[in-house]
Amino acid sequence: MSLTPRGLPEVTDEDWRKGPEDAPVTLLEYGDFECPYCGEAYPVVQQVQAQMGDRLRFVFRHFPITSSHPHAQLAAEAAEAAGAQGQFWPMHDLLYANQRHLIREDLDGYAQQLGLDMAAFETALQEHTYKNKVRDSFRQGIRSRVQGTPTFFINGRRYDGEHTAAALIPALQEAIANREKYGQS
Repeated sequence: MSLTPRGLPEVTDEDWRKGPEDAPVTLLEYGDFECPYCGEAYPVVQQVQAQMGDRLRFVFRHFPITSSHPHAQLAAEAAEAAGAQGQFWPMHDLLYANQRHLIREDLDGYAQQLGLDMAAFETALQEHTYKNKVRDSFRQGIRSRVQGTPTFFINGRRYDGEHTAAALIPALQEAIANREKYGQS
């Protein structure tokens, strides 16, 4: 993961992405699977994705706030372990749909529900195989001045508006218009 010269997040191959790579607008979220505000933003992001279609690339990065959310780190590692088996987004969705149920047994149940190789999944969680990847995402968030979750960036610029589709969609459309008008992100 890297930062632009201004210290803003730059999307890399390490990121979890949905949508076309050449979409005119990127919405990047730093999220925490146990954060209730992220849980509230989750259906909003889904609505935004549905409405924006191929004009939007959505990127998710981990920012587990373990001081407030004791299960967030392991949930992020579970998402990564599922991602290693091609199931990041289904696990992402299950974790947000079940935010109040993120203990180890719950995570194992979600992995079974997704049909993951349980031996590989369990080993990844037990050995904390993805701890460094989650930590690196968190650290990059700190460098990008993320202080809480969810934090959104639109085409590399921090978005501080309301976390509603009614507010996000116009901001995304404005970013597209600015990119077309000025040839920049």
